[in-house]
Amino acid sequence: MYAVIKTGGKQYKVSTGDVLKVEKLAAEEGKEVIFNEVLALDNTVGTPLVEGASVKATVLKQAKDAKVIIFKKKRRQNYRRKNGHRQQITLVKITDICGK
Repeated sequence: MYAVIKTGGKQYKVSTGDVLKVEKLAAEEGKEVIFNEVLALDNTVGTPLVEGASVKATVLKQAKDAKVIIFKKKRRQNYRRKNGHRQQITLVKITDICGK
């Protein structure tokens, strides 16, 4: 069984036992979170959400993602700017997919 969930402005296809990197959630490590925005459940597609469906997950870790380098340059102008960013993420493990 699989589901398509929406969190942090992105969509993820998940099944039981999957480990995901999602945008930072306000939950402590070891706590359970519930994703209520289920867009699809197996062959059922919601309009826009599937009624009564939810996905349960456990927070494994609060961390930072890999560094992304932003480099700007204008040729022949001696203009160079280097910057970096590390996005805050939450690692979650999908424990249960609840249908109707």
